[in-house]
Amino acid sequence: MSEAGEATPVALDYDIGKILKALPHRYPLLLVDRVKAMTLGERIHAIKAVTMNEQFFQGHFPGAPIMPGVLQIEALAQAAGILGIETMELAGTGKLVIFMGIENAKFRAPVTPGCLLDLHVEFTQKRSRVYKFKGVASVEGKTTCEVEFTAMMTDAL
Repeated sequence: MSEAGEATPVALDYDIGKILKALPHRYPLLLVDRVKAMTLGERIHAIKAVTMNEQFFQGHFPGAPIMPGVLQIEALAQAAGILGIETMELAGTGKLVIFMGIENAKFRAPVTPGCLLDLHVEFTQKRSRVYKFKGVASVEGKTTCEVEFTAMMTDAL
C-alpha cells in the first residue's frame, strides 16, 4: 500500500509468457495478449489486440467483421482468471477458474479488427472458491461491453 492508503499495482506489462503460465487457454481461444496493470485481490487491466486474423471474423460477419459479444465476455473472464490465479499464487498448478454465472451483460458498441480492447475487471465478492467480478471492455475509452459474472476455482477437470 502507498502512504495514501491506495493499493499499488504489483504487475506492469505482464507479457504473453506469464499469461500462458496463468491460463490454460491457447489459440484460438486465448483472448488476453497483455496485462497492463494488476493489483492482487482487487483489479486487473488487460489488453486484447483484435486483428483481422481472428478465426471468428471468417463468419461473424463476412464483409462486416464484428467481434462477438460473448467473446468480449470471455476475454473479460480470462482477465479475471489471471487476477484470481495470481492473487492466490496458483500459476502453473493446473487450477482452473470456470464460469458459474453471467449477469447484466450489456453490449454498447461494436469491436472491429484493428482495435485494442481494454479489459478492466475487479473483484466484487470473494468467498472460499467462489468469486464475483465486474468487467468493462472498451476501445479508446468507449465502453463496448459490461458484465457481472461469477466464477469458481477448481482442479483441472
